[in-house]
Amino acid sequence: MKRKKGIPMKSNTLFYFGSLLILASLAACSGTKHLAEDEFLYDKGTVTIHKDSMDAQRKATFETYMQTLLTPKPNKKFLGQRFKLGMYYAGGGADTTKNLVRNWLKKRGEEPVLLSDVNREYNENILRNRMENLGFFNSYVTSDTIIRGKLGEVKYNAFPGNIYRIAKINFEVDSLKELGRDIYSTRNQSLLQVGSNYNLDVIINERERIDNDLKNKGYYYFSPDNLLVEVDSTIGNHKVNMYVTLKPETPEKAKHPQKIGNIFIHPNYKVTDGGYTLSNPKRYELYQNNFYIIDRQNTYRKKVLANHIFFKRGDTYNRQDHNLTISHLVNLNAFKFVKNNFVDTPDSTNSMDVYYYLTPLPKRSLRFEALAKTASVYNGTEGNVNWTVRNAFKGFETVNLTLFGGYETQTGGNVNLNSSYLRYGAEVSITWPRLLSVYKWAPSRRFIPKTYTKVGYEFLNRRNAYTLNSLTINYGYNWKEHEQKQHDLALLEIIYVQPRNISAEYQAQMDTVPTLRHIVDPQFSFGPNYSYTFTNSMENKQHTFYAKAGLNTSGNVLGLIQGANYKDNKVETLFGTAYSQFVKVEADFRHYMKLTPKSTLASRIMIGTSYSYGNSKSLPYLKQYYTGGPTGLRAFRARSVGPGSSMPENIGKENFFADQTGDFKLELNTEYRAQISGMFHWAFFIDAGNVWLQREDENKPGGKLTGSFLKELAVGAGAGLRFDLDFLIIRTDLALPIRVPYRPSSERWVFKEIDFGSSTWRHNNLIFNLAIGYPF
Repeated sequence: MKRKKGIPMKSNTLFYFGSLLILASLAACSGTKHLAEDEFLYDKGTVTIHKDSMDAQRKATFETYMQTLLTPKPNKKFLGQRFKLGMYYAGGGADTTKNLVRNWLKKRGEEPVLLSDVNREYNENILRNRMENLGFFNSYVTSDTIIRGKLGEVKYNAFPGNIYRIAKINFEVDSLKELGRDIYSTRNQSLLQVGSNYNLDVIINERERIDNDLKNKGYYYFSPDNLLVEVDSTIGNHKVNMYVTLKPETPEKAKHPQKIGNIFIHPNYKVTDGGYTLSNPKRYELYQNNFYIIDRQNTYRKKVLANHIFFKRGDTYNRQDHNLTISHLVNLNAFKFVKNNFVDTPDSTNSMDVYYYLTPLPKRSLRFEALAKTASVYNGTEGNVNWTVRNAFKGFETVNLTLFGGYETQTGGNVNLNSSYLRYGAEVSITWPRLLSVYKWAPSRRFIPKTYTKVGYEFLNRRNAYTLNSLTINYGYNWKEHEQKQHDLALLEIIYVQPRNISAEYQAQMDTVPTLRHIVDPQFSFGPNYSYTFTNSMENKQHTFYAKAGLNTSGNVLGLIQGANYKDNKVETLFGTAYSQFVKVEADFRHYMKLTPKSTLASRIMIGTSYSYGNSKSLPYLKQYYTGGPTGLRAFRARSVGPGSSMPENIGKENFFADQTGDFKLELNTEYRAQISGMFHWAFFIDAGNVWLQREDENKPGGKLTGSFLKELAVGAGAGLRFDLDFLIIRTDLALPIRVPYRPSSERWVFKEIDFGSSTWRHNNLIFNLAIGYPF
């Protein structure tokens, strides 16, 4: 295909492959020539399960799991080479050196893992114990060493015995006592099930389950170690009976529920105070008949602080309220440390006083951020200053003031009207850790709901073209039902954009291509927004999901009242500016399938739709959909696809590129991700998508959404390296288009034109993306 001029990829491609050359040179140093004559490098350890009754898939999974138990681990490999071992030797190996570069390499390398480091007997015992803990009694393991040149391998042969299953479970506890009754009442939720195989992990989890249930019934001093699960394996037929009992040496205090006595809160505690000092309740005033709040400086409003303490005097202790209180105090964004202590009440039996020691964060903080960015031939820098005030009004409110600025310029290709820009602005926000509403409602006790308000201003100066002044105002709530579901309701979002200083050159372009006018139209939208997010991606499951749906509206009630109708040239205004009238709905659904412990197939579908009416012919520019770029269609530049089959605008010798936006959007992505070794990961991906218009536009023929929209999808594919630094993921992707929607329908697939050997083809088609984080 022929892509627009001015997007050379030479320098970025060299950067992309340069890192591979550096790693390859280090890998070349990772051989075995540094080993002594009687030393062998430990290459790998393998486990083979010998069990005819086990099917092949289960056996392979079991072998993979057992191999993870072996120690030590061989030196890490990258592209088949031990690159970290190479770094160690490049740094001088065992020799000491003061050279900074060699020291840096050595510290990040790995010492050789030798065959002599492997304790075969220890590993045999680990494997045998693991099999028996899973119910394979009378198992045994043998091992052999295999040497090939200077590499050594240890092969373990595991022979699982017959698996033992549960025949009967008995809860042998004294039902005449309160503790015995409470334990016995949990038997229907038992993890131990008749017919299941014996499993030590399940037994441990069962003890913890019972303990957790007892904790929520007041047994603060009880411990899983107070429970004993006895196993009788002599009943025959490879079955066992289980007996859940209470150990005789269980402390007396652990056998009784505890009540909550006095509650002391120290919200200005300093770690340097030297330990936790017990408090005398006679010295302090009792607040709400429940709390002693020791806050002599009156730093916090007592009512707000008390709302986040879920214990009350005289309550029976329970772990749920214990954890809930700690969670709230931590998430108030006001305390650096939250400590909690329970002490027996001096003058009462089976009662505990509760102490909370809260170390405040600094009331004010200042943070500076600066970053450089690159995208195709555009390069620039951004920076911001963030000033935070915590507990601003003594009710744990957080005030943030952010000042930001950025500059981007075109460093390659033809210079045009869109070649550079300068932007700066500010945003101030206030967040309250509660719902400020005339209606008393609390969506969940577990999470802290928030009320927020934001006011922001931005000035954008696109040199030689135009300037834009933007004002945004938001007020709303966000809250969680539980850890998987989140809601965000903006009761009011106001966006006001006013263009200024439109250059004569840009005006001339607008007269030639009217679609450019939409970018600098005054924009005024206001209305409520709502979004709902569900995710279980934090769970360790084979299939996890992320879903987000949102509703965005503007001017609907006012437009109906005023009878606005652009078709009859009846465009109404508010404060002298025409306002937008639309309903916009969008959804983002993602699926993550774990193929192996080190590989995942991630997929995403994004759907966006809208309906503009009354006062508006289409969505305002800032609300329109677009695709392309490092988080969308990575084989195309951002905003360079669509709408529909319309041709991107390339105007005159300056090659000005108009943003391609629309009222509807469909995007499909799938990506195979796998770990190579350590922090090095790679991915292969395919992206497809486009945007469309709600109504016909003579300036964008083929842009309206029709029943044949699937034939107008742009498709791209590529691969990339990812560097997972734990706190940061650096992503590099190299992609190429394989289907171009604005070409004739019979010529949209461009497989036949792919020619990696042609510099012209590479120049016009390869797109390099450097980004932070995963695209989805």
